[in-house]
This record gives sequence, C-alpha cells and structure tokens, in this order.
Amino acid sequence: MEIGDFQRLIRERYDATDRARGPSKTFVWFAEEFGELAHAIGQFEKGTGDPANLREEFADCLAWMCTLANICDVDLEQAVRAKYLEQGGPKGIK
Repeated sequence: MEIGDFQRLIRERYDATDRARGPSKTFVWFAEEFGELAHAIGQFEKGTGDPANLREEFADCLAWMCTLANICDVDLEQAVRAKYLEQGGPKGIK
C-alpha cells in the first residue's frame, strides 16, 4: 500500500465526519493518539509492552495524520515526495 492509497481509504471512510469536526478539534484527537503511542513506547522500552498494541497505536497516528491532511487538502504522498525525494532531500539533520 502506498501513502496515497491509505490517505484515500481514510478519506472514503471518514471524510464527512472529519470535515465537520474541523482541523483544530481533529488535531486534539491526533494529539491524544500521540499520547497513547508515547505510553505504548514507554511500555516497549520497559520490556512490558504489548507488541500488538504498539502496532495499533502507530497505525492510529498514521490514520489521524491522514485525516488532518485530508481536511487541510494536503496530498501527503506528494508532500513527502517533494520534501524527501526531490531536489536531494532535506538539508541538515532531522
């Protein structure tokens, strides 16, 4: 699956609800998902994590990123290509 494929899947399933919620409220949901991912990573580092839950939290964060991109009319695949693949990629360190 390509980034664009996943972004379209999210759009097809949730676009009306996501657009009605709007970018600011959606970002709050996204931030909550990052919190859940942070907790799962902490458990992973301690050796007490659930690998299935860790994968789910990564997937949720990616889905909410796609949601935000959709309601802000950003094509993530194009954005990633432009930033990381074209013109030699980003300068400096990440």
